[in-house]
This record gives sequence, C-alpha cells and structure tokens, in this order.
Amino acid sequence: MIAGVGAFAYASQVAARRTPGADALTVVLENGTCRPNELTVPAGRTTFRIENRTERAVEWEILDGVMVVEERENIAPGLSQTLSARLRPGEYAITCGLLSNPRGRLVVTPAADGAAPSAPDLVAFIAPLAEYRVFTQLQARDLAREVGALDEAIRAGDLAKARGLYSQARAPYLRLAPVASRIADLANAIDPVAAYLGGREADRGFTGFHRLEYGLFAQNATQGLAPISEKLVADVAALRERLRALKLSPADMTDGAARVLQLLADTTAGNGVDAYSRTDLDDFDAGLSGVAKIVALLKPVASDAAPEAFEAVGTRLSTVEAQLAALRGADGYPAFDAVPAESREALAEDTRALGEAVERMGEAIGLSQGGA
Repeated sequence: MIAGVGAFAYASQVAARRTPGADALTVVLENGTCRPNELTVPAGRTTFRIENRTERAVEWEILDGVMVVEERENIAPGLSQTLSARLRPGEYAITCGLLSNPRGRLVVTPAADGAAPSAPDLVAFIAPLAEYRVFTQLQARDLAREVGALDEAIRAGDLAKARGLYSQARAPYLRLAPVASRIADLANAIDPVAAYLGGREADRGFTGFHRLEYGLFAQNATQGLAPISEKLVADVAALRERLRALKLSPADMTDGAARVLQLLADTTAGNGVDAYSRTDLDDFDAGLSGVAKIVALLKPVASDAAPEAFEAVGTRLSTVEAQLAALRGADGYPAFDAVPAESREALAEDTRALGEAVERMGEAIGLSQGGA
C-alpha cells in the first residue's frame, strides 16, 4: 500500500484511473504536479496514458535513481500520449511536466503469481554486447573531442566556426542516446530543452548544447558562452566515465533503440528540439545511425532466432533511411521548419513503426521478458 494512503483511496487512485476500454493507467499533468502523484502497479508491463492539462508541451519520465527507465516527450497541451514500460519490483520517481516540478512516486510490487520472468540465454549476446560497449566508448571519445573543439571556437570568439561545429559536436551524443539519455542527471545538464524548464531560456537549469545553440543562433554571439561550454566539456567528461562503468544488458540495446525511435518520432511530428539552429534533421540522422548500429550488432542473434521479426526491422529501417536521404540536398539537410508538414509526419509515422518493430524483435529474441 502507498504510504499514508488508505485502501479506498489507493483503489480509487489506481483502478478508477484506468482508461475505460483499455488496460492503461491515466496520469494527469496539471498545476506543477501529477494526478495521482503516487501509483502502485504490479511488476511486468504497464501502459500509462499521460494527459497534459498544462499550457506548455511537457515530458514525462519514469526514473530509477538517476537512470531513465522510460519517457515520453513533446506531449502537447490538451493532448495525451501513451507509454508502455516493463517494470521490475521497486520504487521509482515520476516527473510531472517541467523538469523543475516536484516528482511523484511509483511503486512496483512483485507479480501476483510470484514467478520470476524467464531470461534468455545470455551467451549468444556476449559478442554483440562487447562490440556495443566498444562503440559507446568510441562515441564518447569523439564526443569529448568535438565538444572540446566547440569550446575552443567559443573561447576564441569565432561565431562562424562555432556555429559550424554545433551539429558536429552533438552527433556523437545522439548516437549514444540509447544509453546516454538514460543517465538523467547528466542528460538534464548536457541536453535540456528550454521548453521543459520553468524559466525557459532564462532558467538557471538551461545549460548544455541548447544553451549554446541559443547563444550562437538566436543571439548571434559567443559572448557569455564560455562558462556554458566549459561546463559542457566537464559534463561530457563525467558522462564518459559513467558510460565506462555502466553495466549493460542485452535488453538495454533493444529497449534503448526503441525508446530513441519513439523520441525521434515525437519530436519530428512536433516542432523539433533545435529551436534556434533548426538542425533537427542532422540530429535525426545521428540518432538513427546509433539505432542502426544496434540492429547490425544484433543481426547474428536475431536473424537466426527470429528471422521474420529481424527482417521486419530491416525493412522498416531501410524505409526510414530512404526517407531521410530524400530530404538531404547537395549542401546537407534543409532547416527543419522548411520541410513540409506532410513529409515530417510521414517520417515520424515510419519511425514510430520502426520502433514498434524493434520492440517486437526484442520480444521475439527473449529480451522483453524482464530477465535480461
């Protein structure tokens, strides 16, 4: 039972908030809080319906300490989105709209039957996991190098060079997104979006890439950005160490890829995240390449254990890659706001379908049963 809440209140919080006709729990975001602010669910997969009754686009996250378990971004005012998460027993935090808002509480109890979910044979995943660890370390090294170059350009006051390095510096971070975006404290320092902060661009929490982007592309200046870029260099160094120590499971690969694809779909269908440079398609390209790496590494296992599911992922991935390539011109990708709405929506829908295919592949090879 949730601490401080009686049996009747608990029942009304959980049972009454299941969406009629669907196996989902509704969480309403309004007035800086979640309603209900405390939830209890059994271990296993739970679907949440997040309803935004605020006047701003918001995100919703489930956090295990500083690690993001699952999230949904760009929930528009007055609308809702669903999120499905596979949860182990324990206590989690939930965010309630803006990053500065107080957090709610999610308690996951053992499954009613008490049976532990079966886990796949991990021997087959030793090589893909080892190669993915190498990939993450190489990307983290590249990220440190590129962010260092961006910092140097800013310190030199070279606006044109710093602008040219911005997307290049972000690319390794986005390739790392399946794992890096889960480290919530550093993600909120390296890549916060002003729209999710109470004070927007004036908020003290507005740091990292997008704060530099705001200065370089909206304010057209490097003045005052040196402390921001210096902190970004330090945060990236901390991320590199955290990634080196991070214990990865095979499920982190498929779950991370599916989560990144959902986020790419959400932001592509919306207004993007690079509000000042409009380089969202460059971000998309880098994020998709990180997902493609995971798919390639899992091919020896998945093509043998679940050939149809793997073929579906390959087909969907090729479709999204072709759509993205069609948008690229001789001088690179166009500004995001120059892409027709129907093209953005088609790309978002196919990306969402790719994410669902990756989830199904994970289930087919035994990585979505909570045991890996």
